Amino acid sequence: MIFKEPTSKFIKVCCPKCKNNQVIFGKPATNITCTVCGKILAEPSGGKGVIKARILEVLT
Repeated sequence: MIFKEPTSKFIKVCCPKCKNNQVIFGKPATNITCTVCGKILAEPSGGKGVIKARILEVLT
């Protein structure tokens, strides 16, 4: 049996305001905010999210 690989990934980002590192989902359904300062890090766009922070690493 052959299984499809998932196309969604988790992303490690750095907040541009407070430099907090946080792991977020690459296809968010809601706005994702920084847990420290509350700045929006990602917004939904129907598929892949609009990432508004610096991407440090894509986790598999």
